[in-house]
Amino acid sequence: MNMAQLLPVKENPNIPDMSPGDTVKVSSKIVEGGKERLQVFQGVVLKLRRGADGGSFTIRRVSHGIGVERTFPTASPLVDKVQIVRRGRVRRARLYYLRERSGKAARIKEKT
Repeated sequence: MNMAQLLPVKENPNIPDMSPGDTVKVSSKIVEGGKERLQVFQGVVLKLRRGADGGSFTIRRVSHGIGVERTFPTASPLVDKVQIVRRGRVRRARLYYLRERSGKAARIKEKT
């Protein structure tokens, strides 16, 4: 039996088709006490994982000189929306090499 048959996954319609190297803004819902707010996390897509459980995507940004990575589940209702800021042109599916680079060396060319 297949995992996809056992657990039907609802896809999040607010997540567009993106690829590694794209710069995106992810608005996620944060619950603090009884209040709920949206928090925006903007960065480069390092990897996309597609799977029977809906998959996930990892975003990286540099904040105050420190690299911060967050992984968001694709099927999560806490991901409110994903907006693509710019499309990147890369030749790899996993951009782990960006972890060792900083400044101009970490730039990604834009798709035309």
